[in-house]
Amino acid sequence: MATMGQLWANTGSTLATLMFTYTIFRRWFPHVGDYLEPFFQRLFSRFYPYIQIKFHEYSGERFKRSEIYSGIQSYLSRDSSLRAKKLKANTTKGSKSLVLSMDDREEITDEFESVTVWWESKKVRTTRQSFSFYPAADEKRYYMLKFHRRDREVIIERYLEHVMKEGKMIEMKNRERKLYSNTPGQNHRNQTKWSHVTFEHPASFDTLAMEEKKKEEIKNDLVKFSKSKDYYKKIGKAWKRGYLLFGPPGTGKSTMIAAMANFLEYDVYDLELTTVMDNTQLRSLLIETSTKSIIVIEDIDCSLNLTGQRKKKEEEDGDEKKAVEKKMKDEGEKKESKVTLSGLLNFIDGLWSACGGERIIVFTTNFVDKLDPALIRKGRMDKHIEMSYCGFEAFKLLAKNYLDVEKSELFDEVKRLLEVEEIKMTPADVGENLLPKCEGEEAETCLKRLVEALKEEKEEAKRRVEEESKQKNEEEEKKKRRKGKEEEMKANKEENKKKIEENGEEEH
Repeated sequence: MATMGQLWANTGSTLATLMFTYTIFRRWFPHVGDYLEPFFQRLFSRFYPYIQIKFHEYSGERFKRSEIYSGIQSYLSRDSSLRAKKLKANTTKGSKSLVLSMDDREEITDEFESVTVWWESKKVRTTRQSFSFYPAADEKRYYMLKFHRRDREVIIERYLEHVMKEGKMIEMKNRERKLYSNTPGQNHRNQTKWSHVTFEHPASFDTLAMEEKKKEEIKNDLVKFSKSKDYYKKIGKAWKRGYLLFGPPGTGKSTMIAAMANFLEYDVYDLELTTVMDNTQLRSLLIETSTKSIIVIEDIDCSLNLTGQRKKKEEEDGDEKKAVEKKMKDEGEKKESKVTLSGLLNFIDGLWSACGGERIIVFTTNFVDKLDPALIRKGRMDKHIEMSYCGFEAFKLLAKNYLDVEKSELFDEVKRLLEVEEIKMTPADVGENLLPKCEGEEAETCLKRLVEALKEEKEEAKRRVEEESKQKNEEEEKKKRRKGKEEEMKANKEENKKKIEENGEEEH
């Protein structure tokens, strides 16, 4: 009695013979073969237990590479270097490294939920001569997925979604991250809204001059946000988070943004509000940003007239006609940004903020008190981070980064000046003093230079206090003299008035 394996072997051999015979027959009798093809397809599908799906490299008009094909290529590249015998190396558009993928006509297996599937990279040549805009027009590449018919539900409903999700994650990880800036004059047709360069800023939280506890708090907050897609959907909020960085110039606000971008591997969009003509263009810019990005507006208090309380309407206190004429005159003299506080708020937290997802919006300012409370409230700027002057812990990190020094006798003096004397010096100034000025300059020399700079800053701060006190006293003296003159003038006026009245009575 034949075993099941023998039966399948015999069946496979018979099907192979039939297909070979059919191929020869179709070659010599093509018109007859067209009538017999449906019969052979039904016969083949009845006994062949596998299902095949093709994913072509180009689809539609073939001017653009299929995103599905790219996703599959990225997904398979993870295992190709370990399993495939023939590989090809290339760099996809925007990739920061070489990508290894299966060579043409190579096959590997994959497993998902205890189901085995087969992936094969195929290439066919076309004999038709035609003009094409993409390279290698006479070659068509595609991936072939093969699986058993009993696993159809698992593959269609879960596996393909898994492949695309993992493929996109690998693409995002391997991509070349970019720094974008909005292009002025966006009303011109065919002009891109964002221009970009490669983002290569080396800043990280390890090199950021800040207390370790505060850095860990920020990092934990970023990680929590990046993994909270389902949570934001559950609570009905757009998947975005706002950070307000405030503090004096030189305290590391821009460095913090670069560290955040490198930590999350996000792109950065540097939005210059003064070049945005109106709220419509602002929304258009938002739509053009990608997920996994940080949208930055630096010095928000200087970008537009958005500080303080909202302006009252001109029509409330004057004639409407005059207001319209004034508006027309202003528009004729100068075309300036018409972005309003309301438009910016909608950009951050309104309906348009939900376009896309996984975005971080960062505002920086040197004067947080100048900003409208509605702009920086929780829910818009969710986390407020003060970038303060350099402390001793931040100094130790800078000394290690700049000089590779972790201990020195001068550390006690620096600690005394920073903590006891409370000398205020920004991390940028501390770093500049620690930076060696010539080849071979020793670390002790740089530390001594910093100590001297701190002492000079102490004397300078003392002089500023004395000058402010002197200026205040002078202003008070001026006020007293002004007040004395006003009282004297008032007294003289009263005396003159009294004399006039007395003279009038004598005449009567």
